[in-house]
Amino acid sequence: MHKFGCNTIRIRVGSYLFRSALILAGGTAAALFLTGCNSVNPCYDPAKPHHTAQGFKNNYSAAVTKTLGDLARWQYERTRDGLPKPPQTPTATTSPEVAFIQANSTPSVMQPAMTWVGHATMLMQADGLNVLTDPVFSERASPVQFAGPRRAHPPGLRIDQLPTIDVVLISHNHYDHLDENTVIALSKQGQGAPLFIVPLGVKDCFTKLGISNVKELDWWDSMVVKGVEFNFTPVQHWSARGLGDRSQTLWGGWAVLGEQIHWYFSGDTGYSADFVDTQNRFADRQTAANGGGFDMALLAVGAYEPRWFMKGQHINPAEAVQIHQDLKAKRSVGVHWGTFALTDEPLDQPPKDLAAAKAAANIGDDDFFVLAIGQTRRIDKRTTTPP
Repeated sequence: MHKFGCNTIRIRVGSYLFRSALILAGGTAAALFLTGCNSVNPCYDPAKPHHTAQGFKNNYSAAVTKTLGDLARWQYERTRDGLPKPPQTPTATTSPEVAFIQANSTPSVMQPAMTWVGHATMLMQADGLNVLTDPVFSERASPVQFAGPRRAHPPGLRIDQLPTIDVVLISHNHYDHLDENTVIALSKQGQGAPLFIVPLGVKDCFTKLGISNVKELDWWDSMVVKGVEFNFTPVQHWSARGLGDRSQTLWGGWAVLGEQIHWYFSGDTGYSADFVDTQNRFADRQTAANGGGFDMALLAVGAYEPRWFMKGQHINPAEAVQIHQDLKAKRSVGVHWGTFALTDEPLDQPPKDLAAAKAAANIGDDDFFVLAIGQTRRIDKRTTTPP
């Protein structure tokens, strides 16, 4: 038996369904028998439509998970067709600007900047805070480190190259977004543990790891850290660390509002009206006089094929472009690609499909782009019009 977080799992290594369930069950083998977390939702609020007695549900869709029959069909088809095909070109990488990142970590001199570590992990430096999104620094996105999806490239920054992290944002509990080894390492950084802001229900797994500096939020909840407002927003997805805890913890995106910049992080999501709702929610704070819409949106652009299986839970690049427009973002960057081979498209396909989707929507290359792993990009500060 291997003890991992809030689940006890028994794994048959090399099983036919092992690879596939790393996606379907959020990184846990389908060929396992486990006891999930508590099947009763301790956060249940009957006044909130997305709450259920057993967990949570989406605003605009029924459950987006698939049956084992669907899973078997997907695995048969991908094995038959030899998918995913090898990438024609490797994901671009670059040496990180460690000196700049460290110097930029001081609030008094910080200028807005972001550095792509890989997959959904981005270091955001703005408004005096060093923030990490869904940090995964492990070799594999898996409940164990001897099997499961392996990194195609090392992280763009090593953990020992990071500045002192103030806040860690977790979008949901799938293994490619919540990595136990990483959060334990971050909790032991020299200047004290960062604040982990997580969805409802996820704090318990941190508590079991001995991490106490954790704050749980529900959809549309917010909290302020050193003048920066963190808002947890609805997206269309689901959660699980195994097969026995489906949707028992919440999932979502993050809208972060500071004086220097407003930025957004989608986590994992299917396309829904939640993004129009999010834009409407903050519209009165993002008028032209107030500096406009989100200065930067971090949007997932990978892990989307085959569409019959992934649609509803993972957007493709065309849908990411639509979300960019729904949010009225000034600029967006594609994340959640090029790092782990999770689904059927080659690792280098998302930027190609994104380029086609941008051209169809008449969106410029500087308005929606991708970074090299390890690349840092400066972000323009918001400009407001005095009353």
